[in-house]
Amino acid sequence: MDTLNMRTGGQGEPAVLLLHGLGATGAVWAHFSVLLDRRVLVPDLPGHGPSSPLPHYSFGTLAAAVARALPGTGPYVVAGHSLGGVLALELASGKYGVEVDGVLALGVKAEWSQDDLGRAATFAARPPRVFETREDAEQAYLKVSGLLGIAPADPAGLRETEGGWRLAMDPAAFGVGAPDMPALLAAARCPVVLAAGEHDPMSRPEQLRALDPDAVVLAGLGHNAHVEDPAAVRALLERFGV
Repeated sequence: MDTLNMRTGGQGEPAVLLLHGLGATGAVWAHFSVLLDRRVLVPDLPGHGPSSPLPHYSFGTLAAAVARALPGTGPYVVAGHSLGGVLALELASGKYGVEVDGVLALGVKAEWSQDDLGRAATFAARPPRVFETREDAEQAYLKVSGLLGIAPADPAGLRETEGGWRLAMDPAAFGVGAPDMPALLAAARCPVVLAAGEHDPMSRPEQLRALDPDAVVLAGLGHNAHVEDPAAVRALLERFGV
């Protein structure tokens, strides 16, 4: 049976579900979640941190695993970063038995080249790399999660193993592929806010505005805007009454 590590706290409805991006853990939401005056649920996605890996990774299998781990059917307001933003949109389709009142999809990579997909497939096929020291593994974790220079490594994102240290992340998770953003947006049964940092190299504002002319550009911020300026991103949830 798969297990999903879930951080919880606070009181008040609707609860807010926070979904991290590929390579990170729920710890990236630590400074963000304390700004919310309601119940907060922050999972480590399958194959990340102490959460169990999946036999196959797709947006559907990841969203289904999150839905199974929730304490009830909602309603939830869901904020997701990068991969987590795609999963938030998946959940908003209603296919997983979860009631979603609103979605904030932050820093989602909307356009994928064949080179992008090829690199991801290569990473997914590799065994976990073993580093001689914990410090080297921490640096690798921060690079993979895009957190180098803006946050410390989450200890739950590392694992001691024979010969040294490795990332806790299952490399196969890189094989999720590219999301069909137009279809996901069309299927969402709730209001959706698309947002990205002005300097996000993975989620260019013009790409998001091609999907939604009202997409929000967060001035001066990069890919992990929720870590760089939690208050600026938290303000976007006010659109859902949160």
